[in-house]
Amino acid sequence: MSEEGSVNLVYECIRCGAKVSTEDLTLRGGGIKCTVCGYRVLRKIRPPVVKRVKAE
Repeated sequence: MSEEGSVNLVYECIRCGAKVSTEDLTLRGGGIKCTVCGYRVLRKIRPPVVKRVKAE
């Protein structure tokens, strides 16, 4: 698996809707906190790629 530091994940704040990247979080001390409003609940945004699984 890849390390979390090499992949730039994007989170969305539940309260204000701001997009926060892992790069911004590490610059602010590594805590999970919105950089705009300070709310501590973020959700990970899923990539727009659709996974296809072959049914057997």
